[in-house]
Amino acid sequence: MSVRIRLSRGGSKKRPFYRVVAADQRAPRDGRFIERLGSYNPMLPQDHSDRFVINEERVKYWLSQGAEPTERLQKLLSKLGLVAVPALRNQPQKSAPKAKAQERLKEAAEKAAAAAEAAKAAAEEAAPAEEASAE
Repeated sequence: MSVRIRLSRGGSKKRPFYRVVAADQRAPRDGRFIERLGSYNPMLPQDHSDRFVINEERVKYWLSQGAEPTERLQKLLSKLGLVAVPALRNQPQKSAPKAKAQERLKEAAEKAAAAAEAAKAAAEEAAPAEEASAE
């Protein structure tokens, strides 16, 4: 039996509330669990003390027994120093701009760079003229 430390959803529609539980990975998400370890309320502000409440001793125990936290919980537990920070995953490539759009972006960036250089050159030419008129 492999144990996962995961979130079990509660709360009403569009008002989520999660319990942090240790459960068999084959059990349903909101179903049977072995032990309740804490709670997570994403509706509260980030700096609120009740947003993420956890029993650290029991989490350490389950981690020592070989339980694996889910990716979301790994992020939350890493802030407390209980587990290592998860590696960043690759973002989907489907959402990246297509070839023509990338060309347009490159052209726009080149035009902006040329305009910035022209403005810089104009400013440099104007600076010596101002110095001569000041004398």
